Amino acid sequence: MNLNRTTMITEYQLQNCANGRLFDDSGWLLSDPLYEKPSLIRSVYKKIQLEPGLASDGIYRFSDWLPVNRKLKGSASPVTYKSEGLARHLKLDHLYITFNGYWPEKGAFMKTCTFKETEAFSVCAHIPENEKRTMVVASAGNTARAFARVCSENKISLLLFVPSDNIDTLWFEEKPDDCVKLICTPPGSDYFDAIELSEQYCAKEGYFAEGGAKNIARRDGMGTTVLSAATYIGRIPDYYFQAIGSGTGTIAAWEANLRLLRDGRFGNVKMCLLPSQNAPFLPMYEAWQSGTRALTPMDPVEARKKAASIHARVLSNRKPPYSLPGGLFDALNDTGGSIGYATNEELVCASALFEELEGIDINPAAGVAVASLVKKVRSGEIDRTRIIMLNITGGGEKLFRATHTVTYLLPCGA
Repeated sequence: MNLNRTTMITEYQLQNCANGRLFDDSGWLLSDPLYEKPSLIRSVYKKIQLEPGLASDGIYRFSDWLPVNRKLKGSASPVTYKSEGLARHLKLDHLYITFNGYWPEKGAFMKTCTFKETEAFSVCAHIPENEKRTMVVASAGNTARAFARVCSENKISLLLFVPSDNIDTLWFEEKPDDCVKLICTPPGSDYFDAIELSEQYCAKEGYFAEGGAKNIARRDGMGTTVLSAATYIGRIPDYYFQAIGSGTGTIAAWEANLRLLRDGRFGNVKMCLLPSQNAPFLPMYEAWQSGTRALTPMDPVEARKKAASIHARVLSNRKPPYSLPGGLFDALNDTGGSIGYATNEELVCASALFEELEGIDINPAAGVAVASLVKKVRSGEIDRTRIIMLNITGGGEKLFRATHTVTYLLPCGA
C-alpha cells in the first residue's frame, strides 16, 4: 500500500466547448473523440455546490471540482487574504491577494513557490493508478519544477523537456527521485522548441502527453485559485488580475467562475478578466488589440530573441490556446476583459513595491500582474470600490532559499 495516496473518485462528465456535447471520460481524453476540429473540452461536475474540505487537505479541499481518483499527500492550497499595504497605497477598498508560494506566516506552503503545484497535484491524481507509461511534460521552467516535485514524491514516471537556458529554474528542496528525467533543448531555444521535441517522444511507445492547456485536470487545478478567493471573500470578485504565458490560468479562472455561478451561493458576477504579458513578448496582447481570434505566427528567430529578453521567462509560449473554442479569446469576450502588458522595468518596480508593502518577495511573472494592476488603477480603468482579486502566481522563493538548502535537477547524461 502506498501511504502517500488516499483513494477518492470525483464524478464528472466532459463537455465540448465548441458544440456543448456532453460525454463520459473514457480515460485521459484531451479532446472530443467525435469532433474533428480543434477545441478545448471542459469538466462538468456532478456536484453542483462546492463543499470545501479542511485546510490540511491542501488542494484536495476543493476535490468536489477536481477530476481526481485519489489524494496525494504533500499538496498545499492557494491562500487568499485581504491586502492592507498595497490596497492602501493604491487607494483600493477591497483588494484580495491569492498567494501561491511559500509564506508560512500566511499558511502558504507550496515548496516550489509557484501555483503550478495546483495543476501538478491535480494532474497526477487524475492519472490512472495502474498507468505504466511515462508522462511527458514540456515547460519553460516553473511547471517542470512543480511536476518534478509531485512525481518524485509519489513515484510517478516523468520525462521533462525544458530549454537549457532555463535550467536554473529547476531547484528543489531534495534531489528528485530517479523516476524523474530531464532533457534540455539547445542553448538559445525557447519553450516552443521544448514542446516540439516533447511531441516526438509522445509518439513513442511507453510515453503519453500530459496535454498542457487541453488537460482538464491542469486547468481545474489552477482554477482553485478562484475557489480560494471566492470561499474566503464569500462572493465572486469583480476583477481578476494575472500574468499569462499561455493563458491557461485565466481560462481556468473563467471556468471556475462559471461553476460558482452554477453553485448559486457566490453571487452572479462574471469577473472581468485582466491578464497581462511581459513586453516585448506579446502574441496574445497583439492579437487582442487587433480584434481577431487568430494569432499572428511569430518568426522563430524573433520569438526566441523576445523570449530571452523578458524577465518573466516562463511567460513565453509562442502558440498558446488563445484561439481555440473555450480558450482565452472566448473567456475575455464573455467577461468583458482585456489583455494588458508590463515591461521589464515595470515588473521590477512592481515586485519591489509588493515586497515592501505586503512583506514577501514574488516571482517576475507575478510582478507582471502587480504592474498591470497598478497601471489599470492609475489610468482610472477600474472601479476602486469593487472587489479585486490579484493572483500572485509565485512567491516566497527568497524566503524559502534563506531557510532551506536547495539542489538542482540535471539533464540526462550530465
